[in-house]
Amino acid sequence: MQATVRRLMVPVGLATSLLFAAACSGSSSPAPVAATGSAATTFPVTVQSASGPVVIRSRPTAIVSLSPTATEDLYAIGAGGQVKAVDKYSDYPAGTPKTQLSEIQLNVESLVALKPDLVVVSNTSTDLARRMKALSVPLLVLPAATKLADVYSEMAELGQATGHSQQATTESASIRSQLQAITAAAGKTSTPLTYFYELSPDYYSITSDTFVGQLLNLIGLKSIADSASNAAKSGGYPQLSSEFIVKANPDFIFLADTLCCQQTSAKVANRPGWAQMTALRAHHVVPLSDDIASRWGPRIVDLLRTVATAVGRNAGSS
Repeated sequence: MQATVRRLMVPVGLATSLLFAAACSGSSSPAPVAATGSAATTFPVTVQSASGPVVIRSRPTAIVSLSPTATEDLYAIGAGGQVKAVDKYSDYPAGTPKTQLSEIQLNVESLVALKPDLVVVSNTSTDLARRMKALSVPLLVLPAATKLADVYSEMAELGQATGHSQQATTESASIRSQLQAITAAAGKTSTPLTYFYELSPDYYSITSDTFVGQLLNLIGLKSIADSASNAAKSGGYPQLSSEFIVKANPDFIFLADTLCCQQTSAKVANRPGWAQMTALRAHHVVPLSDDIASRWGPRIVDLLRTVATAVGRNAGSS
């Protein structure tokens, strides 16, 4: 496996054990949006988060985000101007105030030195929670989404916490509308198309019950990992074998390890026995951006659109 952890929509223990390479995208993206004031939130405010109620006494102006997804959410709802620093994986939108901080191996002293007035994480530790409490710094925990509703609820929490509730509502409505349009355009199929979704070259994958699996199910796709013997035990992220994948013979292969591990259609075709699979013969190997595929913010629309476009383009040759 690779040497560094990539943030995934998976339980933190599994994400750590997978040891994916950190996002190395150089994708173009819009410049950060400056924050605009919002009268929708009156401070102090109590945000009901996954870790319990979080009291935020005044509008934060020195936010530190240690979650790439939260960073994307903050800029999407117009709170970018309130962000003082982000972790080293928060590479979108362009121009974020990146640091060497990492939620996985957090240097709490370096975080404290930034003097944040709000810290946002996807996972937390007892030490971080204790230190933030001692300093009276609100700590907002926004864990990896397990269903679409989590995307909207976390965005609402950030909107409330930053004074951008209306913008958060508007952004959520936009995401819903775009997902509905993609789903409607994809249409319905009598038999679901099957796929192998590759998280790493050693065949970690996802089932249809995971967040991404549910997203792809919107356009009629079903994961071959659903029938893996270790699917349930792995929490929906089983490690498959090459033999299992070849025997399942999926209609499509989605590569979510193109950045971390430089996987390509050509490399996949050179794996023993893979060249004769339906997905290879029909040119149904679809490269995805690791970054987009591993976050649960506004760019889930981009992920679903990429997959839907690939499936739609190739459906006629299935």
